[in-house]
Amino acid sequence: MYSLICRNAKVSLIPNHQLQAEKRMSSFRLKLPTPELERSIKVKEKLESSPLLKKLLLGLVLFGTAMFISNGVITPAMSVLSAVSGLKVGIPHASQDIVVMISIALLVVLYSLQRYATSKIGFIVGPCLLIWFCCLGGIGIYNLSRYGPAAFKAFNPLYIIHFFGRNPFKAWLSLGGCLLCATGSEAIFSNLCYFPVRYVQSMFVLLVLPCLVLVYLGQAAFLIANQKSSKRIFFSSIPSEAFWPVFLLANLAALIASRTMTIAVFQCLKQSIALGCFPRLKIVHTSRKFMAKIYIPVVNWFLLASCLGFIVLFRSTNDVGNAYAIAELGVMIMATVYVAIIMLLIWETTIVKVISFVTTFLFLELIFFSSALSSVGDGGWALLIFASGLLMIMFIWNYGSKLKYDSEVKQKLSKDLVRKLGPNLGTMRAPGLGLVYSEIVKGVPAIFGHFLTALPAIHSIIVFVCIRNVPVPVVPQSERFLFQRVCSRGYHMFRCISRYGYKDKKQEHHNTFERLLIEGLEKYIQREAVELSLQSEDDIDSDEEPSTPARIITAPNGSLYSLDVPLLMDFAPSVEPIPETPCCSTPQDPALDYTQNLELELAFIKQAKQTGAVYLIDNPIVKARKDSWFFKKLTINYFYAFLRNNCRRAVVSMSIPHSNLLQVRLTSYV
Repeated sequence: MYSLICRNAKVSLIPNHQLQAEKRMSSFRLKLPTPELERSIKVKEKLESSPLLKKLLLGLVLFGTAMFISNGVITPAMSVLSAVSGLKVGIPHASQDIVVMISIALLVVLYSLQRYATSKIGFIVGPCLLIWFCCLGGIGIYNLSRYGPAAFKAFNPLYIIHFFGRNPFKAWLSLGGCLLCATGSEAIFSNLCYFPVRYVQSMFVLLVLPCLVLVYLGQAAFLIANQKSSKRIFFSSIPSEAFWPVFLLANLAALIASRTMTIAVFQCLKQSIALGCFPRLKIVHTSRKFMAKIYIPVVNWFLLASCLGFIVLFRSTNDVGNAYAIAELGVMIMATVYVAIIMLLIWETTIVKVISFVTTFLFLELIFFSSALSSVGDGGWALLIFASGLLMIMFIWNYGSKLKYDSEVKQKLSKDLVRKLGPNLGTMRAPGLGLVYSEIVKGVPAIFGHFLTALPAIHSIIVFVCIRNVPVPVVPQSERFLFQRVCSRGYHMFRCISRYGYKDKKQEHHNTFERLLIEGLEKYIQREAVELSLQSEDDIDSDEEPSTPARIITAPNGSLYSLDVPLLMDFAPSVEPIPETPCCSTPQDPALDYTQNLELELAFIKQAKQTGAVYLIDNPIVKARKDSWFFKKLTINYFYAFLRNNCRRAVVSMSIPHSNLLQVRLTSYV
């Protein structure tokens, strides 16, 4: 939802603003039923013009993400521990230590197999859940038929009114536990990469909800007849003949729910990484057919360690359930707030519906949340500490990334300065393709000037590459690259913005990436030539320098050099120039038409491609200024530096050979 808001309004704190060309991408074209209303425009302008609202939106999404990840830790612990605890009903003398050890063993096996079965789990989830919910409904019908239909009186609202009238404080405390009646089904369907949305909606209404109502009515009927049996009611209400099959099925359903919730955490973190809200991590795609099926190794083992920590710490479902309620309600409240913003900004819903939605859901959720917070001392404290740690990690990463980006923008070089650097340093153009990586989308990065100062030579073709994550699910391959010339035609310098959605796979081999980039560059040059050929000379921008054909000469050792590049025009070598080879030189005819220039430039690119590509990557050191306050120094110099040194770089997944890689380290003071 935050990415949807960022797509329609400039509310991101990192000033990597949406380009005009990105608004024309097919993924950005939202099919709204009506034109944008005046109220929607006012909301958008208010969000974009208010730094406080931007920070508030970011804070809410970071808090919601932290609670969702915490929910991904609590759900496996709660589900597996509660399912295994049914063993005490089948084997009364079984101790709690045995239940804990079996739960730990199941979780270790589950997370160890997380990577291998992710692409195949969709084939077994559906049938298993269908059998499980039908089993729940059957148990509920059995208990209602055996103990009588007195439980149907629960639909009468007078009973809950009388309950709150007799024991208002105890009734309020019980609300947090009542929420757990519905959260199990939500966890099972929390990931939509295996099922269509319509399927989830219809199955929840037609299957899940009726079966849950039946099983809870059956448990109520069982409690009315057996008021002394208040522990493990579900397993106690199962017929003795069907206990062990249901016990095994309950554990299987718990593992499926835990696994699905873990995959949902993977998806959430991938979107957070794309939006700059979480450090970059290694993401493995486990399916060639479905891009939503991913696996994050570090997060997988982190979730396992956290689940085991909660189980060992609490050892019972009561304390884990208290933490579970806080996590669930935190996610629900944040979702309600963001849905309300989307209703105002994007869906253009009437103000009456928005107020009704917010008043109804937020009021109920806050009441339940206040009840859940009353159990902070009984287990909820651990989850709040865990979520606070995640929140600090995301805040530090976003804060440091914003300062780093601001520093890079301030230090970028102008085009005029680039023109002066060449003649002053005696720059030469070596054959090949130079890919200069940077995170800025405009201007020449400072590392390029540092590179020229240290090594006064540049490749015959320079491409400034910016890998940009855009807040859309998928960017079509035909719209992946966005090219633009840097300086005039003779410089052979281009800017390339490589755009990826948060569901796109970014694990191309460097040869594949080079091939796609060269193909996109050739298409851009061809399209540019067609556009220029349709214009008259008077329509060409007067500020742009006239293009001059590049003279290519061949040295005796076979090396190629371009002499007419503007960076070399004022450079007078101390040695005699190498004589030109007639077959490789290009005629200096100012009347060359666009077709001839196009052929020459395409041939020049092809020759540079055959020579090979070199990746120039910035490896900056970000430090706080000496006059900064203590908290900023602590955050940037230690915490952010630790996260940056241990996270993945944007191009690490391309498997670039060390012989083709050149890193430049600059120290930026923010």
